[in-house]
Amino acid sequence: MLGKGLLSTRHPLLVHLIPTRRCNLSCTYCSEYDDFSKPVPSQEMFRRIDQLGAMGTAIITISGGEPLLHPDLDAIIRRIRKNGILAGLITNGYLLVADRIERLNRAGLEYLQISIDNAQPDEVSKKSLKVLDQKLVLLAEYAEFQVNINSVLGSGINNPEDALRVAHRAQQLGFTSTVGIIHDSSGQLRPLSEREQQIFEEIMALGKRSFSRVNGFQHNIAAGRENDWRCRAGSRYLYVCEDGLVHYCSQQRGYPGIPLEEYTPARRRQEFLTKKGCAPRCTVSCVHQISVIDRWRAPQTFPSSPPVGSQPLVPLTGPAARN
Repeated sequence: MLGKGLLSTRHPLLVHLIPTRRCNLSCTYCSEYDDFSKPVPSQEMFRRIDQLGAMGTAIITISGGEPLLHPDLDAIIRRIRKNGILAGLITNGYLLVADRIERLNRAGLEYLQISIDNAQPDEVSKKSLKVLDQKLVLLAEYAEFQVNINSVLGSGINNPEDALRVAHRAQQLGFTSTVGIIHDSSGQLRPLSEREQQIFEEIMALGKRSFSRVNGFQHNIAAGRENDWRCRAGSRYLYVCEDGLVHYCSQQRGYPGIPLEEYTPARRRQEFLTKKGCAPRCTVSCVHQISVIDRWRAPQTFPSSPPVGSQPLVPLTGPAARN
């Protein structure tokens, strides 16, 4: 993926693809789910994957909602692999059992990520180490794909010490571990407390290698500092929602909001060269990681868009709407 990305800027490196908005949990900080949406029809998912394949996409990460709720998820993964694209999955882990993990192996999944928010479930999140630890043991035993466990710090997390426990458990089971910083409702920077910053640095120093360590974005975010970077959202990174519309990212849904089949190479090139007003205080790490590949080239000369500090451009539902 890195080699292909360095050779050409004309194709997306990472696409987050949403097969369903519905989730079986209701974490209060999350703005990316509802409890009623139907899954995207499988044939429509296949069509979108084929379109992304024609663009030369390197990686598709299936997200949600909770993607394991889609009845044809394995077939979706197989379609991604048939297009020569690496397949990833972001899940809350609740629906993982041994047979389900083995089916993901057979489908060709390359990597899976679970974010664990606390040691004990609370009113903010049920994605706790207590609930999910047996799922992690099953992954350690059965998964043939890479597993990354993401602990979190920031707004809404009651006990920051839990993030360190989660990271140590991930390392103990042989997984990679990362730490994420929860952003505000528009995906913007909210600095960590002094103790949270200390925990953040401890987790980063655990020694697990991952692509997210190749830049200093997260260190700046933890300290409350803005980042000076060239965001390539809308070009090298795409967020394709359940309606088949292309957005900058999960926190800027609504812009540009163009159907995937109409998302031309010319539009991708325009977005590659467009300076994003939300970029300096952005905390969306997947976009940071992809954009760093092109940090050294193509200064952005198009007008800044969307505006700094813009709010999500879709209505929120459920508990997230009140936070």
